[in-house]
Amino acid sequence: MKTASFGKVGVLAGGPSNERDISLKSGKAVYNALISEGIDAIFIDVYDNIHDIIKNNKIDVAFIALHGRFGEDGTVQRILESAGIPYTGSGPNASRIALDKIASKEIFKTKNIPTPEYVVLEKTDFSIKDTAGLGLPLVVKPQFEGSSIGLSVVKEEKDLKWAIDKAFEFGPKALLEKYIEGRELTVGILDDKALPVIEIVPKGRVYDYKAKYIDPNTQYLVPAPINEDAFVRAKELGLKAHAGLGCRGFSRVDMMMDKDGNIFVLEVNTIPGMTERSLLPKAASAIGLNFSKLCIKLIENALKH
Repeated sequence: MKTASFGKVGVLAGGPSNERDISLKSGKAVYNALISEGIDAIFIDVYDNIHDIIKNNKIDVAFIALHGRFGEDGTVQRILESAGIPYTGSGPNASRIALDKIASKEIFKTKNIPTPEYVVLEKTDFSIKDTAGLGLPLVVKPQFEGSSIGLSVVKEEKDLKWAIDKAFEFGPKALLEKYIEGRELTVGILDDKALPVIEIVPKGRVYDYKAKYIDPNTQYLVPAPINEDAFVRAKELGLKAHAGLGCRGFSRVDMMMDKDGNIFVLEVNTIPGMTERSLLPKAASAIGLNFSKLCIKLIENALKH
């Protein structure tokens, strides 16, 4: 497909979520890549009325770089569909389910996709005793946030209430997961096929917000230095999770591998980070697809749907 046939590409970034600043970085990187390829692109900071923005800018296709709520929960996807504008990534339903960590876990269980044991707490009615079966350490997460916002790893019981309260700052439900000691892996999905597995090695033990976006010592090993069986298994689980949630085109599936080689799926990101530092572009680069070509491929996929 010739890039001239794309028409005007609107790069949607920013948005009202807690991941706004990260989204703006992704959007700027995508916009600059498209401009460098001679594509008619416009950067759109989605903050006000998205309907008016789309109408006034007369875009032909949307490249969604909106992380978190509004961008990844199906809202903007429904708006674009109602306007008859093709867009990158998964549809409204898969987007909504993937952002909802609790709904995702329930589907993983029904699809026999291994995932850490978990407990769901409700802000209005919960007891610390409900978490006893998970043991310590454990991971506490808000139901909807991405980029490790609101996430805590609790090693001592005295810190548990604080971590739960922190998660509840972002919504009425919290997800508490059994902590998997081991290696952090991620599998990018492109064209509904698995890319090479990446191992993430943060300087500390936890790949949190700081490790993702600030700490220059975080290492990304592509391809992951794991044995062939684990490599194949991770790719299989990545595809299974992607398909199980009904995702299309591309995503990124985060996992943990314990010391015995068992792999557990944590979550699926339908709009993963899109900067040079981000994981999906690193995996695409490993198969010879540079950042600009990756962006073009994602637009091509959008126009096929």
